[in-house]
Amino acid sequence: MAGYVVVGTQWGDEGKGKIIDVLSEKADYVVRFQGGNNAGHTVVVDGEKFVLQLLPSGVLQAGTCVIGPGVVVDPKVFLDEIDRIEKRGAKTDHVIISDRAHVIMPYHIEMDKIRESVEDRIKIGTTKKGIGPCYADKISRDGIRMADLLDIKQFEEKLRYNLKEKNEIFTKIYGLEPLDFDKIFEEYKGYAEKIKHRIVDTIPIVNKALNENKLVLFEGAQAMMLDINYGTYPYVTSSSPTLGGV
Repeated sequence: MAGYVVVGTQWGDEGKGKIIDVLSEKADYVVRFQGGNNAGHTVVVDGEKFVLQLLPSGVLQAGTCVIGPGVVVDPKVFLDEIDRIEKRGAKTDHVIISDRAHVIMPYHIEMDKIRESVEDRIKIGTTKKGIGPCYADKISRDGIRMADLLDIKQFEEKLRYNLKEKNEIFTKIYGLEPLDFDKIFEEYKGYAEKIKHRIVDTIPIVNKALNENKLVLFEGAQAMMLDINYGTYPYVTSSSPTLGGV
């Protein structure tokens, strides 16, 4: 069975979350395929309102929810969101994260804030949550992936290298204080312990579901006019919220 994808045709806020919530009741898998916590969906179930940022809108209905390799994940936001909906009685043991998904780091958020405040630079109007800088590191092949959190030595090496480079930019170009390696390392080591059981290779899981004619619903954030390739550039997001992103 072919997968299904819900795509907004404007700039977002078309009500995709409501559509996905309805469709996900019949879905075996709901796969979030791009974006980060810079966008969200609001769904209402049994009169209760749930605001979701990273978690797929199908989390309240579907069998398995996948945060795919095209998503950039802030672990703190993810854990906060899991905790928030679990306190309201929702189950989350069916939520898994691709080991290829990239991790938003504190220096991504800091860089996002800087770029939006620099004079003479086009103001994109980002949410300052580190999405764009994280995707930039991904494309430049300097990113830290979820799989790296499972190998703490490798994570330490990559973090040390990345932070050294980023601190050069913060201190020498922008005159800011450097970010502290030990603080970030310990913080993210803690996140890794809490989410490691959810980090898996999701590609064979989704492919197997499609081969077995399971109903797989792909969920994106934002919409077509914010597509990095086809949207109103430069006022776009940093990924492809269309079929191309799937």
